[in-house]
Amino acid sequence: MSVRIDGEVSGGVPGRSSRGRRLPRGPRPESVPVLVGRAATLVGLLDIAAGVFPRFRHSRMHALAEVLPGSFGPFAAALSLSSGVLLLLLAHGLKRRKRRAWRAAVALLPVGAAAQFAYRHSIVGALIAVALLVPLLRHRDQFAALPDPRSRWRALANFVLMSAGSVLLGLVIVSVHPGRTIGDPSLADRLTHVIYGLFGFEGPVDYQGNTSWTVAFSLGALGWITAVTTIYLAFRPEHPAARLTEEDEEKLRALLARHGGRDSLGHFALRRDKAVVFSPSGKAAVTYRVVSGVMLASGDPIGDVEAWPGAIERFMDEARAHSWTPAVMGCSETGGEVWTRETGLDALELGDEAVVDVADFSLAGRAMRNVRQMVKRIERAGYETRVRRIRDLGEAELERIRRAAEDWRGTDTERGFSMALGRIGDPADGDCLIATAHKQDDEPGEYGDLKAILHFVPWGKDGVSLDLMRRDRSADPGMNELLIVAALQAAGKFGITRVSLNFAMFRSALARGEKIGAGPVLRAWRGLLVFLSRWFQIESLYKFNAKFRPRWEPRFLVYRASADLPRIGFAAMQAEGFVTLAVPLPRFLRRRRPAPPRPCGHVGERDVRAA
Repeated sequence: MSVRIDGEVSGGVPGRSSRGRRLPRGPRPESVPVLVGRAATLVGLLDIAAGVFPRFRHSRMHALAEVLPGSFGPFAAALSLSSGVLLLLLAHGLKRRKRRAWRAAVALLPVGAAAQFAYRHSIVGALIAVALLVPLLRHRDQFAALPDPRSRWRALANFVLMSAGSVLLGLVIVSVHPGRTIGDPSLADRLTHVIYGLFGFEGPVDYQGNTSWTVAFSLGALGWITAVTTIYLAFRPEHPAARLTEEDEEKLRALLARHGGRDSLGHFALRRDKAVVFSPSGKAAVTYRVVSGVMLASGDPIGDVEAWPGAIERFMDEARAHSWTPAVMGCSETGGEVWTRETGLDALELGDEAVVDVADFSLAGRAMRNVRQMVKRIERAGYETRVRRIRDLGEAELERIRRAAEDWRGTDTERGFSMALGRIGDPADGDCLIATAHKQDDEPGEYGDLKAILHFVPWGKDGVSLDLMRRDRSADPGMNELLIVAALQAAGKFGITRVSLNFAMFRSALARGEKIGAGPVLRAWRGLLVFLSRWFQIESLYKFNAKFRPRWEPRFLVYRASADLPRIGFAAMQAEGFVTLAVPLPRFLRRRRPAPPRPCGHVGERDVRAA
């Protein structure tokens, strides 16, 4: 028996379509682009060495050419140095099959070959550059990847990195001529000479013969490369990251209305800083964001499970077209099985999601003693709680909650991607649930009696998933426990039967490692996780979740190859807001926007959904 899936028949051998072909396995690294990229790195280093080190330039032909009319030895040294640096910059793009990197390399290699021959008179060096040019031209069809999303911050990053690299390389250039240096210049003199030379001026270091010209042209070439690449990146057309359009959001909401109960992270697909690809039938979708060349999807595909393969195939096609590294964060076990079956990717268990069944929750019993005592103590201190749907709040109160949520955020940057909606109080999110804690003070603050906020997004028709937790830092400890208990106790009147709480990274390793009889490897792994918890709340989130006696649902990372894991991890930390490459403005300089509401994302410091 076979089932129709997005125009194809599924069934039979897993991972094969009805046409008998193997489904796409994703953009595996092509051998030719990777080899060409490595070769470009080698040729670039050779060009730099030819332009920097005098011993690369000793030959009889060179001594004769220096006295011939029309000799351009110093210019050729600068040209060789420039070609080498630019090839190093292009090597990564060639490995990723970028079309523009291919075009630039094809233009630069003949220049580098000419510089090698003119300055070093090295036939071998010129032939190496030509040998790299041949496979570039022969396999040009493999270099067809489209550009990445980009912004003006790339120009600033280029300026900082290129300036630092130019200064260091300039110090090498200035220092590799000990036999021709006049006097004994200090390190400060050499550094001054480098900085002057980058701007095209003579510095305090003098040399004998033509060495002064060689050093001057080489330093000027470094300064020229830094300036030109920065100007190019600053003024080239932007390719901003895709955003969720109104039409896409309407389609996703329709899919969630029919299939949203399957995945607790489904509603987070409505973040408006994500892009989306739909299956050919429109019955399923995958949302994603591109970060540092990594195409990050989060959670399971949205929609009908039978249509997931079509959406996954579109996702992999998009990754292949741009030569992005595909990865999926936080998918369920079912989602991980479909992803690995349809694409040939691998899966790694990241941790567990804490899910509380409302019918089974109670504060009674010894296991809940600490939570029960904490909640009663806070209630005796005069705190009260309110649990409501967003649509039931007035605009004035909603605006006050938005401003409080932003000001109580523990970090300067918003956090969140896979398990955060990024906004509060949008008219389209009326089904979201909000729990607030209040206490009357003798001197009310800016937000009146409001002391803490918990925001939940819908999980189908009978569930909610925790989005963010924010509290006034001057409030009594235990606000989060108070509001979670209040939300669980009030869930019945909203027809809610299940509540998804925080995600605990590597929860099973922490739990097994603290048990009697755990082996040395497991204990060492747990010890490392406890150590890392000083910066990433790994252990604290696990212990906080465990207070409410949840059931644990495993979540997985889907990835292409083990070598991609460091890159995926860094991209995930950028997406979640734990690593910020762009320097944010101080909070007091930021403008408030009353409407639409500002994103709230993940919380900072202790109050987070995922660390």
